[in-house]
Amino acid sequence: MTRQERRKRFEAIDLYPVITEKFCAGRSSLEICKAVIAGGARIVQLREKDKSWREVCRLAGQFRELTARAGVLLVINDYLDIALEVEADGVHLGSEDMPLAAARNVAPELIIGISSHNLAEARQAELQGADYINIGPLYPTSTKAGFSDYLGPERMSGIIQAIRVPCTVMGGINPDNLDEIIRYGARRVAMITGITQAGDVAGRVRELRRRIASGL
Repeated sequence: MTRQERRKRFEAIDLYPVITEKFCAGRSSLEICKAVIAGGARIVQLREKDKSWREVCRLAGQFRELTARAGVLLVINDYLDIALEVEADGVHLGSEDMPLAAARNVAPELIIGISSHNLAEARQAELQGADYINIGPLYPTSTKAGFSDYLGPERMSGIIQAIRVPCTVMGGINPDNLDEIIRYGARRVAMITGITQAGDVAGRVRELRRRIASGL
């Protein structure tokens, strides 16, 4: 696919499952990937910060086989080289990763997502050509250490309204606070533990997608 085709498919997503094995309640990343696909997810991100490059590359290849078969977008967190190696659809970059311009030069057909923690960072990412911007963390979360200034739904809403490229939101979102962020304009919701620690992952994905759609 071209970057434009990938962007069009990205714009249609609702739930954005992010999979990290240590948050999978004792199950493998691959098992959870199969479950989120079974639940109807249109995109999956592989996010492994504690595994070796070789382990992440092996997992990414397995994720690519599953997602390609199901017609699901695959984004790799941090590792642009792995995203290219396994022919993923995109890469997600944080503030400590490769600069967006350099990543775009190396991978012109991938969608590139950028993390932002405030309006200034989101605007900068938009100006630099991000395909989508992740806003967060919204609430306290065990998956993101070192933060004390959580955005909350009102500040999230202001950023979404100020940015023209697609936005995802993340950080401490769970079934209990989902309706609140939907009321404030969230339409593409990224989750880790709210999905990966569910007893019935496929069922949780279906439930969350239904609730996001009901807020439109």
